[in-house]
Amino acid sequence: MNKKMLLSLVDKVIKVDRGGPESRVGMLLSTADDHFTLLTEDDGIVYYNTQHVKSVTYNSKNQVDFNLEIPRDFNFIKANDFKGILDKLTLHWVKINRGGPETLEGVMDYVSDDFVIIVANEEIIRVSMFHIRNISYGVKIEKTKDTKNKKSNEKDNKDGKDNKDGKDNKDGKDNKDGKDNKEGKDNKEGKENKEGKEKKEVKEDK
Repeated sequence: MNKKMLLSLVDKVIKVDRGGPESRVGMLLSTADDHFTLLTEDDGIVYYNTQHVKSVTYNSKNQVDFNLEIPRDFNFIKANDFKGILDKLTLHWVKINRGGPETLEGVMDYVSDDFVIIVANEEIIRVSMFHIRNISYGVKIEKTKDTKNKKSNEKDNKDGKDNKDGKDNKDGKDNKDGKDNKEGKDNKEGKENKEGKEKKEVKEDK
């Protein structure tokens, strides 16, 4: 992944890698020689170390849904290289790598040429610089109203379906109870008719 190729994708929505825990969809905000900056809906700003990126996908025909509106005064950390980004994240709460056993969250305490030190849950963890595939520091943008309304409508539809199912179950129970009552009444009437008939026969015998 070279800078010249990535420059053509700045301000476009791309997908990093084809799958796996490190794969993300977001808007490419900037690129440098050894890293690029991606704005994602769920993780906010993520800095990717380009030597660990296997592929970048941009679909010009079928655009990927991206429901964030970037404010004009939106600022994020920039640097000439990946180590410079890490230096500027010192004393910030960061998340290293997106998933899997290598993911790590904590406070960036120290950055050297070979490793960084993360303080997490009273542990001091030294992470090799080479194994840092990406890093984020919690800067996020609120999702658009359309996305919120869509999620709210999906929730309402689900609740409506649950209520309908509950009503159907209740109606089914009522029908069953009504049927049971009717059968009980029929059985009672049949029993009474049978007893009356038997009494009449006994009387005639006398």
